[in-house]
Amino acid sequence: MDHLTEISGIFTNAMAEMINNNFEASIALLSDVLAQEPRHPLALIARGSAFMQQGNLHNAIADLDHAIQAHPGYARAYHLRGLARFQDGDEKGAMADFNRALALDPQYGAAYNSRAILHSQAGNEEAAAEDAAQAASLGIRNLESYGNQNNLIRSMHLAVEDAMESELER
Repeated sequence: MDHLTEISGIFTNAMAEMINNNFEASIALLSDVLAQEPRHPLALIARGSAFMQQGNLHNAIADLDHAIQAHPGYARAYHLRGLARFQDGDEKGAMADFNRALALDPQYGAAYNSRAILHSQAGNEEAAAEDAAQAASLGIRNLESYGNQNNLIRSMHLAVEDAMESELER
């Protein structure tokens, strides 16, 4: 078995554990991936998401910081770090991350949705309504682009983002 096949298998198992809400096992497997490939963007983001699910926001933000350092054009890393920052009470940092995610990917509906929630909680209803409308208009396109069930990694990644969105909406 070659190196990339091994990493892919470990990553797939980690995502299966995450989908089953077994975050400790997922974190352990993702740590194995990162030991072999420290800049693996999806492993950094997934482990950050698993830490976030556990309420370990310090480690979540650290992993997402590493993902951003390694891949500064990756909008999802900014979005997820914004979610972690929001949960950690850093609304200003969260807003900056949501804005950066949208600057990198103006078609990223989940980031509009997150920013709408943050605007709403800050009492800025006009901006919240604008972002919510944008999120709704992009929703169908985003599902078509990122919900392809034939692409296991993207489908699992979308499920992770959906879980993070649910956490933000609580």
